[in-house]
Amino acid sequence: MGLDSFDRVPLLFGPSPVHRLDRLSEHLGGKVEIWAKREDCNSGLAYGGNKVRKLEYLAAEALETGCDTLVSIGGVQSNHTRQVAAVAARLGLGCVLVQEHWVDWPDAAYDKVGNILLSRIMGAEVRLDPGGFDIGIRPSWEEALASVEERGGKPYAIPAGASDHPLGGLGFARWADEVAEQERELDVFFDTIVVCAVTGSTHAGMIAGFAAQEQPRRILGIDGSATVEQTRAQIARIASQTADAIDLGRELHDDEIVLLDEWHAGTYGIPDERTIEAIRLCARLEGMLTDPVYEGKSMAALIDLVSSGRIEPSSRVLYGVRWSSDWTRAMERVKDLSWGVRFGALEEEAPTRFELVYGALQAPA
Repeated sequence: MGLDSFDRVPLLFGPSPVHRLDRLSEHLGGKVEIWAKREDCNSGLAYGGNKVRKLEYLAAEALETGCDTLVSIGGVQSNHTRQVAAVAARLGLGCVLVQEHWVDWPDAAYDKVGNILLSRIMGAEVRLDPGGFDIGIRPSWEEALASVEERGGKPYAIPAGASDHPLGGLGFARWADEVAEQERELDVFFDTIVVCAVTGSTHAGMIAGFAAQEQPRRILGIDGSATVEQTRAQIARIASQTADAIDLGRELHDDEIVLLDEWHAGTYGIPDERTIEAIRLCARLEGMLTDPVYEGKSMAALIDLVSSGRIEPSSRVLYGVRWSSDWTRAMERVKDLSWGVRFGALEEEAPTRFELVYGALQAPA
């Protein structure tokens, strides 16, 4: 069928911006040229983000099939569910969001501020569920879909991250085409793409989209899930599904699906010291904010890969910014006294995650 045969509801400003990260490149030795493509400023819908790009295709199908309610799922502070709520509001649809406890951050305000607050402001019906992190299909989500039908509505099912869905990879297959057009305009070529991966369709769509182009390049996914084999399998499945949808005309090769697992810090949503240092370095060199769940981890990977030479000198890298969340609201309580000592907190009282990260980012470089 080809990508152009799929209907799409325009929800973006246009192509997301691409720009150089000159000071970061120089700091890392000046031998690798680093650029960023910014999905964190791609739309006027509730701060935008990579999911808005995916939802252009899913929302079109929802409207075409006469659905009246978008039903999705994510963690309590999910960027994805916030973006679903924004799209529903923009299109005049109802919205039901299942918010599970994907990250163990006990705090009295955790389910009252940040992304979940924004979803409520935009009119979404938010349902808290005690379920833990899992990128698969969840009973709580299936129950939410059934409840909309029981009250006479017609739900449209959007899985976590808008990922494990027949249309889930199309948005970032189109992103690959957009990159190629921007390369022509700028007279550059990005031989390496770096992007964080959790539910998988951002990475998978890129793999399929770039596979349709003549000039080969490396697409390096950086795992942020800490459930690496499940994530890798989902990326491979969505990439293959997307390749078929856009009429790639061949099977994807195993070496086209690269997921590196050295920077997830052992747990979804929890940053380690490398993540914190990467957030601070990028912010202080480029004024670009990355978050502790996704971009902080992929930025740590980018820094290490360039510094170690695994991304070769003379490479030109495009760093995919999916969305840098409101991390000041995402940092909740964690008892890790080693970080408390490292960043000057009192040993006798476990610091909050906000205190740890805020202190780390303020500390002298």
